[in-house]
Parts: sequence; C-alpha cells; structure tokens
Amino acid sequence: MEKSTDKLLYDMSKSTSGFTWFKNSDVLLNKSSGSAHPQSFLRTRYNTVAATMLDSTGKVKPNAQFPEGSLIVKELLNDANTVDLYAILYKKSDSKDADAKGWVWGYVNGNGTVAISASEKGNDCISCHSQNGNIDYMLMNKFFP
Repeated sequence: MEKSTDKLLYDMSKSTSGFTWFKNSDVLLNKSSGSAHPQSFLRTRYNTVAATMLDSTGKVKPNAQFPEGSLIVKELLNDANTVDLYAILYKKSDSKDADAKGWVWGYVNGNGTVAISASEKGNDCISCHSQNGNIDYMLMNKFFP
C-alpha cells in the first residue's frame, strides 16, 4: 500500500539528523508577531538540499529559490519540550499535491495525525506566506532578522 503524502512528510520530518537550523541554532524562538500559528515557540530547519539556500549565518539568502528536494520543517511548540505541530514545505513539483510553485505543504500534529492534508496544496497557508518580505514562501528572515 502506498503511503499518503502526509505520512511521507511526517516521516521525513521526525529526524533532525542532517538538517541545518535557521541561524545555525536549535534554540527555540518566541512566536513572531506575524505568525498565524497559535503555538508559543518555534524553530526551523532545512535539509541538505534546502540548506544550499542559507548563507554562512544560517539565514535564507535574499531572492533564494529553493531547489527540488528541499525540505523545510518548522517545529511549533507550546512548551520547551514537545513538538505540537510540524509545518512542512517540500519542493517536489511532480507531486499531485504540489502547489503552482512546486511546494507540497504539510501540517502534521506531533503525534503524526494530519492537521491539514497536503492535498489542500497550502490553501490555508499561502496567503500568509506570500506576504511582503517572503523569500520563496519563507518568512524567517522577515520576523527573525
């Protein structure tokens, strides 16, 4: 039986091995003023493909366009110990769940249950992630300069 896109995204996002953290640090950040997520804390990490679009300080390069295979995982936490939700972006243009820019959007609870299916193609997320100052949907530089 073929795994659902949501299950694949969750499986790819559980391990932090081989990822680079935003600003090269896994320290939790307080929720930003521009976040629609209810959780109090977050941290964001990039797989080796996505990390090619980070500068030496671990910030997204200006005007970056993430290549195919990029996996970006935003961990959203209510407290300092437990991931409540994974907000996932995976650049896979040939996926049936990809949006017009080739991103597959995952929104999976920390226990692996689906919060919003990838089949929704980021419809609940794109308007916020398209705001002024985004870099290929990324807002970390804007809210955490």
